[in-house]
Amino acid sequence: MIRSAIGLGVVAALSWGSLANAHGDVAPQPVNTDALPEVGEEWLTENPYRAEKAGDEVWWQAVVIGDSGYNQNCARCHGLGVVSGGLAPDLRFLEAEEYGDEWFMERFIHGYTQDGTTKMPAFGEILGQKAGWAIRTYIETRPEDGALDAHAARLGAIRDELAAGGGDDAALKAELMEIAAQVVTASGAPKADSAALRAALALDGSAESKKHASEMLTIGLSAAH
Repeated sequence: MIRSAIGLGVVAALSWGSLANAHGDVAPQPVNTDALPEVGEEWLTENPYRAEKAGDEVWWQAVVIGDSGYNQNCARCHGLGVVSGGLAPDLRFLEAEEYGDEWFMERFIHGYTQDGTTKMPAFGEILGQKAGWAIRTYIETRPEDGALDAHAARLGAIRDELAAGGGDDAALKAELMEIAAQVVTASGAPKADSAALRAALALDGSAESKKHASEMLTIGLSAAH
């Protein structure tokens, strides 16, 4: 069972030369990865935190930690929610397989310099391997564009019901999990981190959790448009 821990082939086409502004003047922010299993000192070439390898609970911890790490260190250039505004490559489309992992970690570890200017700092030694794979996990779980469109009406209705304090939590949680299982990622990863999933995990039977789940759906539906 995924822990309720909410605080919350296009690689060749990605060109780091598209970075218009240097990111090198931003100091990398530390990421707390204590909740994640150790992965050893030698850098891996494949994401160890994917659900099929590590289990749903570790996968979700990696998503949550990666979300924080990404938004502290990467969103400035790569965009909130990993939706690029054109300043840097849209990492959502980096394949969730070993080839994509190697490409991602090469740049995470060593950074990227163009014509003597640091476009992306080297994060490897500062943030460490666990943080790198957590950020990678968060990135690869981003839904593809329009992934919630088919469910928007129902999600909106659930949001309104929760906001009013109504509905059976167990039934709504099960329905939200069913919707979440249908959300497709842009990377090809089998599991997506979506508003439906976050809302489902927020529900614990309390009035406060209904409010929180409703907010998760509001944010997710707004981002989808």
